[in-house]
Amino acid sequence: MKILVTGANRGIGLEMVKIAVSKRWHVFACCRNPHESTKLNEVASMSGGLVSVKILDVTDRAQIQALAYEMRNDCIDILINNAGVYGDSNGSLGEFDDEDWLNTFKINTIAPLRVAEAFVEHVACSQKKLIATMSSKMGSMEDNTSGGSYVYRSSKAATNAVVKSMSLDFESKGITCVALHPGWVKTDMGGPHAEITTRQCVMQLFDILENCSAKDNGKFIDVDGNVVPW
Repeated sequence: MKILVTGANRGIGLEMVKIAVSKRWHVFACCRNPHESTKLNEVASMSGGLVSVKILDVTDRAQIQALAYEMRNDCIDILINNAGVYGDSNGSLGEFDDEDWLNTFKINTIAPLRVAEAFVEHVACSQKKLIATMSSKMGSMEDNTSGGSYVYRSSKAATNAVVKSMSLDFESKGITCVALHPGWVKTDMGGPHAEITTRQCVMQLFDILENCSAKDNGKFIDVDGNVVPW
């Protein structure tokens, strides 16, 4: 199995690299600053060649296209759009910043589509043919019962729309596209009081992804395996 993970230098992304190595998968681990990613480089150095660290700023379209060209002879079984930000933590009425909101959209919403566009043929030539994009229940209209968090919620709701459209547009290539809710995870974003560890999160997500097939195309899936309402 070969997977590509964006935002692989910390949190859920780094844990994905670690667990993928334990499964003997080959990982293309992408991050903005590989030379500063000490933990990722340590995992790579101990992986026996299973981890290839790649420089990738997901907001840089030219860099995305350059990496796709560099990897033109590689097939990717699972492409995981993991890179993301919360954005303005003060995203309440009258308090959010326009530029921060736009930047959050660039990373959370536009970037997953740009990465998928660039690597679609890499995925199409694989056996698994799966594109998974990290979303959040906070992007669900039905699940929103508390309001607030305008910046993050809107970016993830838009991400869900992107995934749904990709699931239709890439279907002819045999590619399955899903959105994932990772749960409330103990990361820099989730904080120390979150419900599950990164290891618990990734073990469950990988179990879901390994069992994904064409019947799941276009679904929004919770870390527990349940379908999340839009």
